[in-house]
Amino acid sequence: MSGLEGGCACGAVRYRLKSGPMFTNCCHCTDCQRQVGSAFVINAIIETDRIEVLSGEIAPTAMPTESGRPHLVYRCTACGTTLWSDYGDRKTMSFLRATTLDDRAAIAPDAHIFTRSKLPWVQIPQDQPAFEVFYDLKTQWSPEALARRAALNTR
Repeated sequence: MSGLEGGCACGAVRYRLKSGPMFTNCCHCTDCQRQVGSAFVINAIIETDRIEVLSGEIAPTAMPTESGRPHLVYRCTACGTTLWSDYGDRKTMSFLRATTLDDRAAIAPDAHIFTRSKLPWVQIPQDQPAFEVFYDLKTQWSPEALARRAALNTR
Protein backbone atom coordinates (compact mmCIF):
# COMPACT_ATOMS: atom_id res chain seq x y z
CA MET A 1 0.00 0.00 0.00
CA SER A 2 2.96 2.33 0.04
CA GLY A 3 2.82 4.91 -2.69
CA LEU A 4 -0.90 5.61 -2.38
CA GLU A 5 -1.55 9.27 -3.07
CA GLY A 6 -4.31 11.65 -2.20
CA GLY A 7 -5.16 15.26 -1.64
CA CYS A 8 -7.68 17.94 -0.86
CA ALA A 9 -10.75 19.01 -2.83
CA CYS A 10 -9.05 21.94 -4.60
CA GLY A 11 -5.88 20.02 -5.47
CA ALA A 12 -3.49 22.37 -3.66
CA VAL A 13 -2.44 19.71 -1.13
CA ARG A 14 -1.10 16.42 -2.41
CA TYR A 15 0.35 13.66 -0.23
CA ARG A 16 1.79 10.16 -0.57
CA LEU A 17 1.78 7.32 1.96
CA LYS A 18 5.18 5.75 2.61
CA SER A 19 3.47 2.58 3.89
CA GLY A 20 0.06 1.16 4.51
CA PRO A 21 -1.76 2.10 7.71
CA MET A 22 -1.42 0.19 10.96
CA PHE A 23 -5.20 -0.23 11.23
CA THR A 24 -8.30 1.40 9.77
CA ASN A 25 -11.42 2.30 11.75
CA CYS A 26 -14.84 3.20 10.46
CA CYS A 27 -15.94 5.51 13.27
CA HIS A 28 -19.65 6.14 13.87
CA CYS A 29 -19.26 8.47 16.89
CA THR A 30 -21.28 11.65 17.01
CA ASP A 31 -18.13 13.83 16.99
CA CYS A 32 -17.02 12.29 13.69
CA GLN A 33 -20.52 12.53 12.24
CA ARG A 34 -20.67 16.25 13.01
CA GLN A 35 -17.12 17.03 11.92
CA VAL A 36 -17.31 15.34 8.53
CA GLY A 37 -20.99 15.92 7.88
CA SER A 38 -21.61 12.27 7.18
CA ALA A 39 -22.75 9.05 8.83
CA PHE A 40 -19.18 7.98 9.66
CA VAL A 41 -15.52 8.60 8.88
CA ILE A 42 -12.87 6.16 7.65
CA ASN A 43 -9.66 6.79 9.64
CA ALA A 44 -6.50 5.03 8.48
CA ILE A 45 -4.14 5.08 11.46
CA ILE A 46 -0.58 5.70 10.32
CA GLU A 47 2.66 7.13 11.63
CA THR A 48 2.72 10.86 10.88
CA ASP A 49 6.18 10.65 9.36
CA ARG A 50 4.85 8.12 6.84
CA ILE A 51 2.64 10.79 5.26
CA GLU A 52 4.74 12.71 2.76
CA VAL A 53 3.28 16.10 1.82
CA LEU A 54 4.11 16.63 -1.84
CA SER A 55 2.58 20.07 -2.29
CA GLY A 56 0.41 22.68 -0.61
CA GLU A 57 0.06 23.87 2.94
CA ILE A 58 -1.84 22.35 5.85
CA ALA A 59 -2.74 23.92 9.17
CA PRO A 60 -4.16 22.44 12.38
CA THR A 61 -7.58 23.38 13.71
CA ALA A 62 -8.60 22.46 17.27
CA MET A 63 -11.93 20.62 17.40
CA PRO A 64 -14.16 20.01 20.44
CA THR A 65 -14.64 16.44 21.66
CA GLU A 66 -17.01 14.74 24.09
CA SER A 67 -14.02 13.45 26.05
CA GLY A 68 -12.43 16.89 26.31
CA ARG A 69 -9.13 15.47 25.03
CA PRO A 70 -7.24 17.43 22.37
CA HIS A 71 -8.21 16.81 18.77
CA LEU A 72 -6.44 18.64 15.97
CA VAL A 73 -7.59 18.30 12.38
CA TYR A 74 -5.14 19.18 9.63
CA ARG A 75 -6.73 21.04 6.76
CA CYS A 76 -5.70 22.43 3.41
CA THR A 77 -5.17 26.17 3.95
CA ALA A 78 -6.72 26.91 0.54
CA CYS A 79 -10.00 24.93 0.63
CA GLY A 80 -10.33 23.65 4.21
CA THR A 81 -10.51 19.93 3.39
CA THR A 82 -9.58 17.83 6.43
CA LEU A 83 -6.81 15.41 5.46
CA TRP A 84 -5.90 13.84 8.79
CA SER A 85 -6.29 14.22 12.55
CA ASP A 86 -4.22 14.01 15.68
CA TYR A 87 -6.29 12.62 18.57
CA GLY A 88 -5.08 13.12 22.13
CA ASP A 89 -2.09 15.29 21.17
CA ARG A 90 -0.09 12.35 19.76
CA LYS A 91 1.84 14.12 17.01
CA THR A 92 3.56 10.90 15.93
CA MET A 93 0.35 9.09 14.95
CA SER A 94 -2.22 10.41 12.46
CA PHE A 95 -5.74 9.40 11.56
CA LEU A 96 -5.75 9.87 7.79
CA ARG A 97 -9.13 10.46 6.19
CA ALA A 98 -8.97 7.48 3.83
CA THR A 99 -11.54 8.99 1.49
CA THR A 100 -9.05 11.75 0.61
CA LEU A 101 -7.01 9.11 -1.24
CA ASP A 102 -7.25 9.21 -5.02
CA ASP A 103 -8.37 5.58 -4.86
CA ARG A 104 -10.99 5.91 -2.12
CA ALA A 105 -11.61 2.15 -2.11
CA ALA A 106 -7.94 1.27 -1.56
CA ILE A 107 -8.24 1.02 2.22
CA ALA A 108 -11.22 -0.82 3.70
CA PRO A 109 -12.11 -0.63 7.40
CA ASP A 110 -10.66 -3.27 9.71
CA ALA A 111 -13.35 -2.51 12.31
CA HIS A 112 -16.39 -0.35 12.97
CA ILE A 113 -16.29 1.56 16.24
CA PHE A 114 -18.81 3.54 18.29
CA THR A 115 -21.66 1.67 16.65
CA ARG A 116 -23.84 2.66 19.61
CA SER A 117 -24.31 5.98 17.77
CA LYS A 118 -24.47 4.47 14.27
CA LEU A 119 -27.30 5.87 12.21
CA PRO A 120 -30.06 3.26 11.98
CA TRP A 121 -29.98 3.00 8.18
CA VAL A 122 -26.23 2.23 8.01
CA GLN A 123 -25.62 -1.49 7.45
CA ILE A 124 -22.31 -2.96 8.63
CA PRO A 125 -21.06 -5.92 6.61
CA GLN A 126 -21.31 -9.21 8.51
CA ASP A 127 -17.64 -10.01 7.89
CA GLN A 128 -16.33 -6.82 9.56
CA PRO A 129 -15.82 -6.56 13.33
CA ALA A 130 -18.10 -4.00 15.00
CA PHE A 131 -17.93 -2.59 18.50
CA GLU A 132 -20.42 -0.58 20.55
CA VAL A 133 -17.56 1.64 21.72
CA PHE A 134 -13.99 0.48 21.11
CA TYR A 135 -12.00 -2.74 20.96
CA ASP A 136 -8.97 -4.34 22.58
CA LEU A 137 -5.98 -3.42 20.39
CA LYS A 138 -4.13 -6.63 21.26
CA THR A 139 -6.90 -8.79 19.83
CA GLN A 140 -7.74 -6.69 16.75
CA TRP A 141 -4.41 -5.29 15.53
CA SER A 142 -1.81 -7.50 13.88
CA PRO A 143 1.49 -8.14 15.70
CA GLU A 144 3.26 -5.97 13.09
CA ALA A 145 0.85 -3.08 13.64
CA LEU A 146 1.20 -3.37 17.42
CA ALA A 147 5.00 -3.24 17.05
CA ARG A 148 4.75 -0.14 14.87
CA ARG A 149 2.48 1.52 17.46
CA ALA A 150 4.80 0.53 20.31
CA ALA A 151 7.72 2.08 18.43
CA LEU A 152 5.85 5.39 18.42
CA ASN A 153 5.65 5.37 22.19
CA THR A 154 9.45 5.30 22.43
CA ARG A 155 9.96 8.43 20.32
